[in-house]
Amino acid sequence: MITVVDYKLNNLRSIENTLRRLGHDVLVTSDSAEVRNATKLILPGVGAFRDAMRNLESFGLIEPFVNRVRSGTPTLGICLGMHLLFTESEEFGLYQGLDLVGGRVRRIPEGVHVPHMGWNELRLRKADAFLEGIQPGSFVYFVHSYYVDPASADITLASVEHGIDFPAIVHRNNIWATQFHPEKSQKVGERLLDNFARL
Repeated sequence: MITVVDYKLNNLRSIENTLRRLGHDVLVTSDSAEVRNATKLILPGVGAFRDAMRNLESFGLIEPFVNRVRSGTPTLGICLGMHLLFTESEEFGLYQGLDLVGGRVRRIPEGVHVPHMGWNELRLRKADAFLEGIQPGSFVYFVHSYYVDPASADITLASVEHGIDFPAIVHRNNIWATQFHPEKSQKVGERLLDNFARL
């Protein structure tokens, strides 16, 4: 069972529908008890970092989610969900994240078009089970104005070029995260979601 965390700033239905179409059991929930008992977790998200952290707190989801991830539960963060996994974010101020991955969320530099929206090419950096069947140069769909700057570059599985080179996929221990939306990335995104479900 894959538990998708619903904190009311999510793009949930396309993720749920894609996983079900691929034959996986999915539970979409805001219930802290269900998060506490999850065997796999997905933290999706669209919107602002500060609002997302406030919503996670108001639903009582921070403690069970963090504890579950730290216990070794395979976890996938998507877009804003990726950002929330990091230590802090510069989006509209400086706000603390879940600090499950070291690093800061930064704004795409001045002079570079934002939002970074549309299809862009993955530059694969490392082999990983999450990337099984994904070819170098595969295109995926991005919508964002901020990017993650990890404390350790070693966690980057794939990067993308948009004015600067920044992580598109990261992996640390039982955590994977994508800056792009796999649920909007057609066959490549479907393969990534299927890979995560089978980890």
